[in-house]
Amino acid sequence: MNQNTVQPGLFGLARSNRDFSQANSWGKNQFNNSFPAALACYMHSQGLQLVYLTLDKNLKIKHEKIDVTDIFGIAPLSSNLFFAFESDYVPYRKLVVGRLPRVDLVTLNTFNRDTCLRSIEIKLTALPDNSTCRLPDHKYGCEIVTRPDTIVYLTLSIADKFQDSREEILKYLDPVCSEISDWISIRNMLPYISKLTESLNHFLYDHIEMQSPLVMQPVWKTVGKTSKLYENCLNIFIWSDFGFTRLFFDITKRLPIGTESIQRHTRTVI
Repeated sequence: MNQNTVQPGLFGLARSNRDFSQANSWGKNQFNNSFPAALACYMHSQGLQLVYLTLDKNLKIKHEKIDVTDIFGIAPLSSNLFFAFESDYVPYRKLVVGRLPRVDLVTLNTFNRDTCLRSIEIKLTALPDNSTCRLPDHKYGCEIVTRPDTIVYLTLSIADKFQDSREEILKYLDPVCSEISDWISIRNMLPYISKLTESLNHFLYDHIEMQSPLVMQPVWKTVGKTSKLYENCLNIFIWSDFGFTRLFFDITKRLPIGTESIQRHTRTVI
């Protein structure tokens, strides 16, 4: 085959808003979300499911399995699947005032007038991180960086489920939120943090069956801090919207009494 006819690309991403023949489509920021999408397509082609991290009735993380088709909303290798990277998820526009931020990946069905199927935040993570690289490999951990827009899409994912029954959310939030006169003042908000966290936890508990996939977290595993990859070095974890709340809710619940400052995870709860 003439090498000049070979087009660069990633597995399964035949239809997307990125031209992989261009160098700027292979930058770090682009690769961090296009490679995971391609990895998901490849895992599907091999008959592999993804690990699904959901919230159980004890408000703890439970490990399940989920098909890639359920993540993308359509068969991953379908000719009707279009990958729109770093796009806004149009169905959420009606829920926000002002600009809707972009999400890492929006999947579209081109057969049905480019219907939006799913919005997915992607967090490509390295295993191990700097704090666990000297431990045995079964104790490796990884660092996940969450940008503010991820929290916006977490909020919208939940709000969208109740857009036609807003009074259901109000039932949980109004008792505490109606007492808050100033949402900007740290000193004013501190006494309500515990109540807010408890109210939201009750809400999640009572609607646990409504959680849905939100964040794709691929893991790239090396041997310690070296650049040598493990033989089985790649996997993908999917966080549900409810499950992802544990990354900041559980820390907020453990705040010592008398705390006089609001940390990032506490602001996220608010």
